Amino acid sequence: MARVFISMSGEGRGHATRVRAVTEGLRAEHEVCLFAPGDAYELLAPIYAGSDVRVEPIAGLRFHYRGRRVDYPRTGREALRYLLTLPRLIRHLEQRIRAERPDLVITDFEPALPRAAKRAGTRLVSLDHQHFLLTYDLSSLPRRLRWHAAYMAAVVRLYCSGQSETIVSSFYFPPLRPEAHHVTQVGVLLRPEVVAASPVTGDHVVSYWRRFAPENVLQALRECGREVRLYGLGERPQDGNLVFRPIGADGFLSDLAGSAALVCTAGNQLVGEALHLGKPVLAAPEPGNYEQYINAHFLGLSGAGEWTEMAALTGEKLRGFLGRLDEHRQRIPRDRMDGLPEALRMLRRQLARHRASLPSPGLQPA
Repeated sequence: MARVFISMSGEGRGHATRVRAVTEGLRAEHEVCLFAPGDAYELLAPIYAGSDVRVEPIAGLRFHYRGRRVDYPRTGREALRYLLTLPRLIRHLEQRIRAERPDLVITDFEPALPRAAKRAGTRLVSLDHQHFLLTYDLSSLPRRLRWHAAYMAAVVRLYCSGQSETIVSSFYFPPLRPEAHHVTQVGVLLRPEVVAASPVTGDHVVSYWRRFAPENVLQALRECGREVRLYGLGERPQDGNLVFRPIGADGFLSDLAGSAALVCTAGNQLVGEALHLGKPVLAAPEPGNYEQYINAHFLGLSGAGEWTEMAALTGEKLRGFLGRLDEHRQRIPRDRMDGLPEALRMLRRQLARHRASLPSPGLQPA
């Protein structure tokens, strides 16, 4: 049995969902310790409370919002405060690595644990979505998005370097760049519940929004002609065809598996889970979130769904999307969506290489 340390970003639920999928794949064979900030800790700590998986809180970066847009000045100020405390966090994690001697360190877009692993000389694997910015051929993007991708790639490079393998998890699969070495391209990392789900094509629509949805979005959903089960906006009285649901993994998955389609922001993990279940997606990227705009571009390019600016979503546009669902379903590459088996194969290969590199214990004196 090996010991594995995993860290992740605390922004949103996608990172924690990916890490949970990996943890469930490893915990039967290995000892797993998770280092989770923010939203990730809030999601994972209750799930693993009292279990063999340890979940420990750490500081992390996150986006801040002003109304409906990312507040970059505030996000930058908070990032500066985090960077001032980062050396202390790295030292703490380095001490943990030296004391507990994990066989492998995995990070999902979290900067402290990779630096601690490098200092301690421990094998490191990067497993996230964001490294698509460094490894994918993005030449199909519009010029404006290529420019944003270039500067975001510089940030990704700062987050994590020195890994022995890079595993990129995504719902889209453009070619890799020629210079992308030791890179494995996999689908989304699916939770066991998603893999076990039995999807059926229902009539209702599921809609998920993180923190907010502008009035034009709600009005478009009111005008779509179907029941809409809304997540992420809190519990409210029913508003015509809009049924507001509390966030809960089981209820959301059940509604999604029985839906006709998903209308949501353009996060990689959620879109990938919906496509695995055979659900076309209409995505509306969060304003100012250029990673989501790139995700949305590739969703539209695949034909498995469509995208629109959030402010441009109307009832007419939504009804048009719903009228094309059969066409979109035929374009969903469901056989490629589950990236977890390949990711676990790569991680086990890294653990095997680590064990092979250990010195032979030799004969003990009598």
